[in-house]
Amino acid sequence: MNYKLYIVSTPIGNYEDITLRALKILKSVDFIICEEYKPARRLLSQYKIDKELFALNEHNEKEVTSEVIDEILKGKTAALISDAGTPLFSDPGSFLVDQSILQKIEIVPVPGASSLLAALVGAGYNLDKFYYYGWLSPKKDIRQSQLQKLRAINELIIIMETPYRLIALLQAVVKVFGKNQSIVVGFKLTQDGEKYFRGKAVEILSKLSEKKEKGEFVLLIDNRRKKN
Repeated sequence: MNYKLYIVSTPIGNYEDITLRALKILKSVDFIICEEYKPARRLLSQYKIDKELFALNEHNEKEVTSEVIDEILKGKTAALISDAGTPLFSDPGSFLVDQSILQKIEIVPVPGASSLLAALVGAGYNLDKFYYYGWLSPKKDIRQSQLQKLRAINELIIIMETPYRLIALLQAVVKVFGKNQSIVVGFKLTQDGEKYFRGKAVEILSKLSEKKEKGEFVLLIDNRRKKN
């Protein structure tokens, strides 16, 4: 038997951003592995999909992985989703994929929405190359040290952060990279209220501080042209 685990990308905010292939697979599999039950049920209800769910996260990954693989090896079909976007990308599931490969289970990615790519194509920068750093430390001193190291990288730098640390992150960027550093904040991508804030770091910090904007975002720092 050809055992398969589908890695299915879901929307990052706009429920219309799901592929026909993703819908077909989510409707056809025997069960779905999700990150958390509540957002998974909310997502699936949008498409009138009702499936057995297995919650797999950082707290139970090894235990649930064993259970999921047993079910797949019994002949059941499964799909892995995250709360939003592409699974495994800053989300749990790597251990499940690793163990599935060891068990000769075929891994089938189903591409879809990505906040990283949405931010890149809307930023207005040359995209020949970029450096994806990901998530900074929530601890101020460590975050400052990480930004200092990034300052030495002469690339377009991509950083992800939680909504409530947006202003603190921009303050740190102004301090480390300089007030005139060219940046873009891709804000509430694909959602109502989607915006791109483009310009000097100090100006965007001032604008967002005044507006008190809150929402998911991606930060791009064009460090290819040094500015002080």
